[in-house]
Amino acid sequence: MLTELIQRLPKAELHIHIEGSFEPELMFEIASRNKINLDYDSVESLKNAYQFTQLQDFLDLYYQGMSALQIEQDFYDLTMAYMQQCKLENIVHAEIFFDPQGHTHRGVDFATVINGINAALVEAEQNLGISSHLIMCFLRHLDEQDAFKTLDQSLAHQDKIIAVGLDSTELGHPPQKFEGVFAKARELGYLCVAHAGEEGPAQYVKDTVELLQVNRIDHGNRCLEDPQLVKSLAYSQIPLTVCPLSNLKLGGVSDMRQHPLRELIDSGLMVTVNSDDPAYFGGYLSQNFIAVQESLGLSKTEIVQLVENSFKASFLNDELKQQHMAHISSISSEWN
Repeated sequence: MLTELIQRLPKAELHIHIEGSFEPELMFEIASRNKINLDYDSVESLKNAYQFTQLQDFLDLYYQGMSALQIEQDFYDLTMAYMQQCKLENIVHAEIFFDPQGHTHRGVDFATVINGINAALVEAEQNLGISSHLIMCFLRHLDEQDAFKTLDQSLAHQDKIIAVGLDSTELGHPPQKFEGVFAKARELGYLCVAHAGEEGPAQYVKDTVELLQVNRIDHGNRCLEDPQLVKSLAYSQIPLTVCPLSNLKLGGVSDMRQHPLRELIDSGLMVTVNSDDPAYFGGYLSQNFIAVQESLGLSKTEIVQLVENSFKASFLNDELKQQHMAHISSISSEWN
């Protein structure tokens, strides 16, 4: 019954890597079009490689998949495939990460990447009724100077980008490594988000808030290791974009019944549910909701609150937020 409610409710997704929505079938189609040889001889053999024990295992395959993306049409096709999935799941707003350095380091021009993605987002809003924002992420395993270079490249396309983010390998790459580039990004008018507390400690979450001055924390699970930090996050209501199936697939939790989402909710934090890299982790947004609802016994009230949080935590303007909240309230009130 709650599965049907999850499907009916309009939803926003705030933590989705567009490169992580690259389904194997589309990857092989684009690779063939571009005469790129993948390390796998079939869709099935590629899917069989999706056995990860840690974040780095996933990233190695993730960056290899990127190699198929070469021209604007590729980025358009990748993005449109995700937006069509949004339509199926009643996702009405998406705030999408992309990793320009993962492409420019391969010789693909920044403009090629963003123009292809943006064309699909514009078309999806016109034809599918799905709004979106684009978030440019810096790869934290690269140095800050490289991030500054990417920030400079973004300026010609600043009208297409609402925020900067920080992703890739967390351990050994603390937030303070990027304090300068985030300060510059804020000065330029970008909003800021960053991955923290997925595999890194609670201190990374604290430093992300204090040093990078983010508007949202991506993941944030390990904030629970610091009770004072939890109190601070509950007070400030800085949103956390939690990704349950990602945590399970990468070994952050071994059993969904032990997922920290329940404790995050009960601690009064502004929590949202998201899919992260759904092509690799076995589930888009609805599957993530269903997984935590079934494993943690979430109530109708909690499901509705999580969906409401997705809009409250978004970068939409207040008027649009209120419109979505009214729609959610209408559906919820009719549901037995």
